[in-house]
Amino acid sequence: MSAVEVNPKSSIDVNNGYCAKTKTYHSLMPNTALPPESVPLSVTDYTFSLLKNLPSPESSTALIDADTGYRISFSELIRRSRNLAAYLQNKIGLVNGETAFILSPNSIYTTVLHFSLFSLGVIISPSNPANTESEIAHQINLIKPAIAFATKTTSSKIPPLRHSTILLDSSDFHSMMTSESITELKSVSVSQSDVAAILYSSGTTGKTKGVKLTHRNWIAAIQIAKSLSTASAPAPAEEKPVVFCVVPCFHVYGFAFSVVYIALGGSVVLMDRFDMGRMMRGIERFGVTLLAVAPPVIINMVKNDEVMDGYDLSSLKIVVSGGAVLPKWNIEKFANRFPHVQIVQGYGLTESIGGVSRQMGPEDLKVIGTVGRLCPNWVAKVVDPETGVSLPPLKQGELWIKGPTLMQGYVGDDEATSASMDLEGWYRTGDLVYFDNKGLVFFVERLKELIKYKGYQVAPADLEHVLQSHPDVVEAAVIPFPDEEAGQIPMAFVVRRRESTIDEAEIKDFVARQVAPYKKIRRVSFIDSIPRNAAGKVLRKELIKLAQKNVSSKL
Repeated sequence: MSAVEVNPKSSIDVNNGYCAKTKTYHSLMPNTALPPESVPLSVTDYTFSLLKNLPSPESSTALIDADTGYRISFSELIRRSRNLAAYLQNKIGLVNGETAFILSPNSIYTTVLHFSLFSLGVIISPSNPANTESEIAHQINLIKPAIAFATKTTSSKIPPLRHSTILLDSSDFHSMMTSESITELKSVSVSQSDVAAILYSSGTTGKTKGVKLTHRNWIAAIQIAKSLSTASAPAPAEEKPVVFCVVPCFHVYGFAFSVVYIALGGSVVLMDRFDMGRMMRGIERFGVTLLAVAPPVIINMVKNDEVMDGYDLSSLKIVVSGGAVLPKWNIEKFANRFPHVQIVQGYGLTESIGGVSRQMGPEDLKVIGTVGRLCPNWVAKVVDPETGVSLPPLKQGELWIKGPTLMQGYVGDDEATSASMDLEGWYRTGDLVYFDNKGLVFFVERLKELIKYKGYQVAPADLEHVLQSHPDVVEAAVIPFPDEEAGQIPMAFVVRRRESTIDEAEIKDFVARQVAPYKKIRRVSFIDSIPRNAAGKVLRKELIKLAQKNVSSKL
């Protein structure tokens, strides 16, 4: 998909990007120029062409292992990627258009693997190492890979494929990367419209689907990030960021950060599994300037004094949060504790390689609750879910988006693709939002997760923000619970602070004092932890099942 053109400019409100003629919202930033679509170009070729402009690639660090401190320079990254590509091409026989399934925790070596496979035109499909064998079997049946890359602890979950599974934590794989290939890497012509990666998403319909993201999508993501790189960065442009990516790279959030920041010349720090103490040590040890996390981590950073104290975090400048909107109390407490650090929030989807909107400057950062402004090259509509009418600023509706990083579609699921994308290329996100008069986007709730109480719509996120402001509440999630009279009532799952004795009545009363009567919490269940996906989103379906199970067991 080519860059979205803002035309005619005279009909667009310069304050908020809204065009009254077309009833669409546009980015207030200039569109970013992309390479001509007809030019064959892989993500790897594009990235490595950008790296040629680095001042000293021999000494500049590309990748850092958070635990060992082992570093790979940009020149070494390029060399290893090409050595590995030559081996996979000549010894294994991988060819353009085949798919590789990856089952591994975060590792600097998976990033090398990604660039190798991109250069061959081999489609990358990373999966959660915690998935069960049946979940993995479903994904493999969906994408039909020719080969798998795994670790010694995950390989047993993978069924036999055409090629043997390669272990990323083996001496053989290390040799593939570091040994100069006997046979030369043959040039591969990769079209920008070719699929580069298949990531997994529930989309708007609930079942797991494979999201097809092309080389063009990823090239556009890099180019847009490049244009935004100085928008909210307090450091001089010549200072390259040191990025700590603690979100998993099998999820679009981590995958995009590891690819994009390498292309921008930043140093990317990776650790295999999240641990708060290891994260803090890593920030201090490597002089991290930018931290990519899910919202629960930020909540922990202001509530967990025991883990946080004693570390030098003076290098940290920006914390990027994605997956859910942070509550006001959390942002305020974070600002008090870390006055030198900016929290930057944004909005994105697997289907858009993240990055549809983000906070872009000091004025945006002052506004609590916004997920920022539309990124360059993006256009949006806010559509009334009932009437299908496109709405002006300050009116809530479903967000529809169109832009150059938007997916090609879902693997083997034309029905799901056509249900979410219309013939003009608009993607229906399933998210309820509104734009204000300054062009800032405010996320309200997933449409399908709104609680319908006696005709009123209650957003679980609103109640979760209230609950999490209580000093005795570590985490909270709210779900719809069926009720004969009201239809649905808000039910809260609460994780109490250790040694706290707060009970159901106190929770209900605390919320009731701060919300309208129809939003009150009607049921409370205490739980050890809130189930979340890799990006930190609450798995409400799991909680709904748990609530139903508990009721059934009492009958």
